[in-house]
Amino acid sequence: MAKKKNVASYVKKTSWKEDMRKNGILYVIFVPVLVWLICFHYAPMFGILMAFEDYSITQGVFGSPWVGMQNFVDLFTGTGFALAFRNTVAMAILSLTLGFFPTILFSLVLTTFPHKRMRRGFQLLSYLPNFVSAVVMCSLATEFLSERGAITQFISLFGPEAQNWLANPNIPIFWVIYTLIGVWQGMGWGSIIYVTSINNVNGELHEAAALDGANRFQRITHVTLPAVMPLIIMMWTMAIGMVFKTVGTNVLLLYMPITYDVADVLSTYTYRMSFGSTANYGLSTASGLFQSVLGMILLIVSNKLGKKASGASLF
Repeated sequence: MAKKKNVASYVKKTSWKEDMRKNGILYVIFVPVLVWLICFHYAPMFGILMAFEDYSITQGVFGSPWVGMQNFVDLFTGTGFALAFRNTVAMAILSLTLGFFPTILFSLVLTTFPHKRMRRGFQLLSYLPNFVSAVVMCSLATEFLSERGAITQFISLFGPEAQNWLANPNIPIFWVIYTLIGVWQGMGWGSIIYVTSINNVNGELHEAAALDGANRFQRITHVTLPAVMPLIIMMWTMAIGMVFKTVGTNVLLLYMPITYDVADVLSTYTYRMSFGSTANYGLSTASGLFQSVLGMILLIVSNKLGKKASGASLF
């Protein structure tokens, strides 16, 4: 106990005036970010009250009648909620598996590719889909996967008949297509942080492994992956927490009445219920709150599991 006190006595406490003198410029630079966070992330949280009201624009938040949990009851008892929730969970699982790991594999390929100019060219090309609007991406996917599309014609060479694959209501065709479109759009941009982390791995570790007779694959599995595993755990934890918000962003541009049973997700289901014949802002807010709470629970659970499994955690 005495030892702890002696150690603590050597720690110099910095006053807020001295801290401002040393780091004042950093605080000034952070002010616009702080204002943006308050305006667009914290101030809108006041609108959560709408989830418990029969909200009316003319009456406002304080004047709208309080209905308690009725909006949640209407949301959960809707005729399409069960299917929408099933599809959301299925797409979320595919996004966290089939859609998550290709980015890591692509980063490993980029960092081990021997030709520098070609590597940079592939990396540049992989960034481009991220800068194309979702409407254009979905339009391209619709053309490629139509009955006479290029991808459809290529698939037909292996036996399946030519068809509009986006209009196929069988499980899990739409789910896989949607996940692969997400991979196509985000793999290159998402690889930036992994490529940076892999390039920062201590080169002496690779040299020592090579001297011990390890080949390239063994150096990846025994040196590179363990070194970047904390980053992978952190990114996967963040992806789990955001998965219910990100799943369904392009569904509205891809699905059609024939595929409602397999393509309808919580966001599109809420959109149809809330903005059909009459706008129901309370119901849409209840749906957003439900997804946020579910995402927070998944984030906390995945963070604890990741900490137990690898010792790395987000918080």
